[in-house]
Amino acid sequence: MTDATREQLSEDQALTAIPEAGPQESRSLASDAWRALRKNPLFWVSIALITVFVLMAVVPQLFTSKDPTFADLRNSRQTPSSQHWFGTDVQGYDLYARCIYGARASIMVGILASLFTLITGTALGIFSGYLGGWADSLISRFADIFFAIPLLLGGIVVLSAFPSDGASYLTVVLRVVLVMVLFGWPGIARLMRSSVLQVKPQDYVQAARALGASPWRVVRSHILPNAISPVIVVSTINLGAFITVEAALSFLGIGLTPPTISWGVMINDALVTLRTSQHILLFPSLFLCLTVLGFIMLGDAVRDAFDPKSR
Repeated sequence: MTDATREQLSEDQALTAIPEAGPQESRSLASDAWRALRKNPLFWVSIALITVFVLMAVVPQLFTSKDPTFADLRNSRQTPSSQHWFGTDVQGYDLYARCIYGARASIMVGILASLFTLITGTALGIFSGYLGGWADSLISRFADIFFAIPLLLGGIVVLSAFPSDGASYLTVVLRVVLVMVLFGWPGIARLMRSSVLQVKPQDYVQAARALGASPWRVVRSHILPNAISPVIVVSTINLGAFITVEAALSFLGIGLTPPTISWGVMINDALVTLRTSQHILLFPSLFLCLTVLGFIMLGDAVRDAFDPKSR
């Protein structure tokens, strides 16, 4: 056997010893983030809290059969008991039932405000970052005007100037949502613009342009999927902040107003008897804190999952 034959046999044996590569599992930023989220206990705790409060908002009858609008002055300011688990307030309302039904308005305001702020800020941020030039300057200066006004202060000014006397439940809720979107979109727009400016020079974006893809296709297929992650994280955290702002505005008497039931309205009503009946303030404040905590924990977990440096 010649040397050439021996070398050929050795190469054939080496090739047969290498196992065939199976199909590789496709991985993306979203799939990696989901793997990280599943291993994070903070994520599951936040999901459990949010699920409970969303169920309260959607189906409050699962948690209580009492009427939150039934007032009995004979039971005014009762302490917690077997009949009234959280006690009663000044007008004799059952506090437990009102805490359950109060989740609907508070969570509705937070979700709608976060959703509309995300849509508005994302659209304007993409438009500003992708087009650049005069469009970028115009949107940026317009955003700076609203960004300079604190959300809570702007809400106080606008809601005080346009009171909602005699308005329906949905009108009152949408009015508060509109104010939050008006002063909340600039932060999302600026974040989205910076993300677009980071993605825009990438090779895959330039390649799509060179192949003749339309601007809408480039934005939809390449820029938006790769720039939206930080915006989603901030919007998740902002949801808890919007619920807090709604409670603050309702506490001041210019947000959600009676007969609308919300935790902020209940906290405002509790101030009358704060020294003698602390339980009237305790329970709506506790529900508010747990809800905000759940959304902030979810935002922190999502932020860590989408950050490659944390893995």
